[in-house]
Amino acid sequence: MKKVVVVAIFAVLLGATAVLAQEQAWPEGKTSAFREGDAPFVIEGIEYASQEAFVASGHKCATRPVDEMEAEAIEAQLEQWRAERPWEMEIAAGTIKTVPVWFHVFTSAGKGNVTSTQINNQITILKNAYASQGFDFTLAGVEYIENATCYAMSYGTTAETTCKNTYSKDSSLYLNFYTANIGGGLLGWATFPWDRAAKPKMDGVVILYSSLPGGSAAPYNLGDTATHEIGHWLGLYHTFQGGCTKNNDYVSDTPQERSATYGCPSPVPDTCRKDAGKDPIYNFMDYTDDACMYLFTSGQATRMQSMATQYRPGLQ
Repeated sequence: MKKVVVVAIFAVLLGATAVLAQEQAWPEGKTSAFREGDAPFVIEGIEYASQEAFVASGHKCATRPVDEMEAEAIEAQLEQWRAERPWEMEIAAGTIKTVPVWFHVFTSAGKGNVTSTQINNQITILKNAYASQGFDFTLAGVEYIENATCYAMSYGTTAETTCKNTYSKDSSLYLNFYTANIGGGLLGWATFPWDRAAKPKMDGVVILYSSLPGGSAAPYNLGDTATHEIGHWLGLYHTFQGGCTKNNDYVSDTPQERSATYGCPSPVPDTCRKDAGKDPIYNFMDYTDDACMYLFTSGQATRMQSMATQYRPGLQ
């Protein structure tokens, strides 16, 4: 009987040590806290049946979907460009691209006034997330704009078009970063780099103002909504794009994922069992909580570098 008790105690201690080691391995500011997905979930005054229901509603990221035909065409164009300019890719691999960020802060009746501390902290979050991917972020400027229409704009609306056309800075040189109370449960959206040439003033990212670091949109208030949307701006898809299909997100080292993940599940699920590797829930391009996200893969870094070199040469 004593042996059984000793073994049981040892197992508990071993498990606790493993959990502690996992916690200590996470980057600074991140925790492995698991958020239950079956409780009512409220964000910005809107209640959903659960956090899973929030994600399933499509209300996290409104970046436009790219169908397989368009994705294949973009991929073919990228591969051709790489083949024709191998020297540019060599240069890109060894340099840091600086991204000057213009903040356009839309406000209405005193609401939406993100602080300078939040903006500076957001830049720091981006620096940390993208440093090893070959990108640096600097603050180019901030403007506070009292405009009720822009403050409440939604994706694909006349308001979005009007506000961007009015306030956009030169998108060949800057990342236009708009904050607003975008409504509908949305956290943000972005434009893809290959869309900029046709509509340069629409280029940029739009972020729910309360998702900036220190905002009220928990658990999406550590600044990684911006990290996620800028990933799109630099040419990345969601990790779950294409589900368990071969091409998936067109990055070879992100394991396939059947659908978006919410919270920060433990153990890590494996929804595409034929693919090597469990779901990439810690990747910035999934839908997990900010506290759960902390990495890009080397394949994603290469894709972003290629996309930036081809479509955003002003960043060099």
